[in-house]
Amino acid sequence: MEKRPDALLLKFPGTNCDEETARALEQSGFAVETLPFSLITAARLAKTDLFVLSGGFSYGDYVMAGRLAQLGLEHKLGAELRAFHRGGGYLLGICNGFQILMRMGLLPEGSLIGNTGGRFMCRWSTLRRTAAASPWLNGLPDEFEFPIAHAEGRFVAPPGLARKYVENGNATLLYKDNLNGSDEAIAGIQDDTRRVFGLMPHPERFITREQHYDRDWSGAPNGWGYTFFRSIHDEIARTRLGAAASTT
Repeated sequence: MEKRPDALLLKFPGTNCDEETARALEQSGFAVETLPFSLITAARLAKTDLFVLSGGFSYGDYVMAGRLAQLGLEHKLGAELRAFHRGGGYLLGICNGFQILMRMGLLPEGSLIGNTGGRFMCRWSTLRRTAAASPWLNGLPDEFEFPIAHAEGRFVAPPGLARKYVENGNATLLYKDNLNGSDEAIAGIQDDTRRVFGLMPHPERFITREQHYDRDWSGAPNGWGYTFFRSIHDEIARTRLGAAASTT
């Protein structure tokens, strides 16, 4: 049997999108294990191809979104995560996971703060694909939809940096309508290696066509979230599993 890329999904107290994310990863071809934060080890991290932080109010976001999870992860596995990344590993943060990765400095400098409207937003959003080169977005059209659900999803950066991210390809996704007031309407961002990706919208909530609000939607054989996860699946199969096979 052909080896499938391995995805390790970390769950904190309060995380509530792990089941949908695990299902999306499995349907797109990954072998998936979901682990509570208390059980994650450096040895298990070293065996994975894709490290995933899903959405869902870790620790209730009682201090600020993702802050307690970020501090715990930094203390327990911060050095190991950076070594995993340097060794060619991939990291994905969705919504709360994006907030955690951003605060750990694993993505280009910036922060995610309260929406300009001051309220939690839960709706569908049209996104614009802007990065010419991103292994996470192969097969996605120039414009597509994902749901959003956040209160602290407004991306901000020091003066001039957000524009630079759009111009150099770090900013991969922009909101067509800037619903939360993000600098340059940024909805998703990748690091310079293109192996770390964070986004506020929820691709795991649009895996099948039936999950679209329009019952007659027929834009693709599957939901655009499936295309998103399948894109990185194929990239990892080529770069990590393919490289390993060529050395055996």
